[in-house]
Amino acid sequence: MNDNNRHIDGQWLPTTTKEIEHLGWDYIDVILFTGDAYIDHPSMGTAVIGRTLEAHGYRVAIVPQPNWRDDLRDFRKLGKPRLFFGISAGAMDSMVNHYTANRRRRSDDAYTPDGRAGARPDYPTVVYSEILKRLFPDVPVIAGGIEASLRRLSHYDYWQDRLMPSIMDSAPVDIVCYGMGELATVAIADALSAGAKIEDLTYIPQTVVRRPLDEIPNENDNDNIVLHSFKQCQQSKRCQAENFKNIEIESNRWHGHTLWQATGNVAIKVTPMNPPMTTEQVDASFDLPYTRLPHPRYRGKRIPAYEMIRHSVCMHRGCFGGCAFCTISAHQGKFIASRSKESIMREVEQVTHMADFKGYISDLGGPSANMYAMHGHDLERCKRCTRPSCLHPKPCPNLNNDHRPLLDIYHSVDALPEIKKSFIGSGVRYDLSMHHSGDPEVDKANAQYNEELIRFHVSGRLKVAPEHTSDDVLKVMRKPSFQQFVQFKRIFDRVNSKHHLNQQLIPYFISSHPACHEMDMAELAALTKELNFHLEQVQDFTPTPMTVATEAFYTGLHPYTLEPIYTAHSKEEKLAQRKYFFWYDKKYKADIIRSLKKMHRNDLILKLYPKDIGSSTTTSSPHKSPRKPNKK
Repeated sequence: MNDNNRHIDGQWLPTTTKEIEHLGWDYIDVILFTGDAYIDHPSMGTAVIGRTLEAHGYRVAIVPQPNWRDDLRDFRKLGKPRLFFGISAGAMDSMVNHYTANRRRRSDDAYTPDGRAGARPDYPTVVYSEILKRLFPDVPVIAGGIEASLRRLSHYDYWQDRLMPSIMDSAPVDIVCYGMGELATVAIADALSAGAKIEDLTYIPQTVVRRPLDEIPNENDNDNIVLHSFKQCQQSKRCQAENFKNIEIESNRWHGHTLWQATGNVAIKVTPMNPPMTTEQVDASFDLPYTRLPHPRYRGKRIPAYEMIRHSVCMHRGCFGGCAFCTISAHQGKFIASRSKESIMREVEQVTHMADFKGYISDLGGPSANMYAMHGHDLERCKRCTRPSCLHPKPCPNLNNDHRPLLDIYHSVDALPEIKKSFIGSGVRYDLSMHHSGDPEVDKANAQYNEELIRFHVSGRLKVAPEHTSDDVLKVMRKPSFQQFVQFKRIFDRVNSKHHLNQQLIPYFISSHPACHEMDMAELAALTKELNFHLEQVQDFTPTPMTVATEAFYTGLHPYTLEPIYTAHSKEEKLAQRKYFFWYDKKYKADIIRSLKKMHRNDLILKLYPKDIGSSTTTSSPHKSPRKPNKK
């Protein structure tokens, strides 16, 4: 059966009136608008929400990448849904999708057919909701996805370079579902289907709604936390920093508080996150009847994001790393919700039956590759915990870092006759697999994990993320000491030598992160050269909503200590740091040497360019270098 026939048979959710007519529907319960192409895959949020609603008996249609520039026919074509419109900017924040760290417009879009740019507006959540409310003012609009989720309260917007209120101030949506939205979306659909009014749905967990100002509690209590108002945050960056600490803690609690923030003449109410999904709930989401394919409307076109995931399998949700620059825990939470082995194996089997499958699983992973089935030994302690990271400043003594369940999955997948090799494409936390638990059996299994990972699951290059070499910067990043990376590299080199493998270790690094100075980057260049790396997987820090690093960038304060913290802001400061990644490129050489001389670091010139400096100029010591400023 070809793809066209499969589509006609209803295996994709409908996207046009013709498809709906073929199904014989005389109404639609929910219409979903998305800034992405429609890929019916469990890694794509709109497909997940659509399939989840379908599994609960609702009729769902999807309008991918509607044209917002013409007569708005894409927004009109399916008419009114019975319950609500759902909108998502897509699987990636639209502004990160559209702009580089230097705010230059990108020329492509990985979530669009043929990578074409311009298929979605900036801030689609705002644009789509304004159009739908103008055309259908009496139909509820529910927003979800990364863009809306991470803008649920006051936040710094790097692209506008100003503090912004909750997205509900600019987008005329009725409710925002933040985080992973299956449970909240179904609860809303069930309530509306039962006759509830949208304005009465103020109690559903993991949602954001507007309320009258007089509903804000007078003070914090066991159920509520009152944040500084948006106006106060505009007037005081310290207020914004203090707010963020509460917001991050509540994003990572098992049982959280309701958050309130006065914004203009309304109160923004954020209900607590749901507790972590159970294995049965996660399985139910991943076991839905996805085709795992782009909709047939894209026949003959390549969607770059799909190429990355088509033969991959996600095994869990959540991440307890708590990296300061990452939004995963703000969206998915820090507690790991793992699938059962049976569910994972069912999906692997499905992948092996795909027409283009050649025997290689591109990724057996998750937000972090090796957190599958991990949690606290004592879950009651986890339920009371307010730490944003289970790994920083050092691994929690309650953390069970046993990699044996993960090894069991790897072994079972690799034993399938259709599998030639399974790769781990997600980021591996080597500090997690190298951490000594105190249990000899666990530590033995974890050492085995590192060896098997390197020996059997690397596609020529293993990508890991030390992010920096400076312990001062790494502390702010909530990452382990660079010495742990050095230790992991020794393991990597030993395994390669032992098994006669010719594989590369590819480290990721970030420049211009809060607490990073130009001298830190110069030392990074020297250290990585000493380890024989020519860096390629590098990036300039880009502030995105709802991260510790972004709040530090905007406020100049660390949200947890309220101490001043330096961050490179200007283009010149950023480029001055970034150039050290490419010390080996001749076009940066003269500038780097000039900069190092100004910092009295001839010792680093000697390390980077030993043929270009005489011994008489190498007397400067790193211990005699100028002191770093405390703030910008």
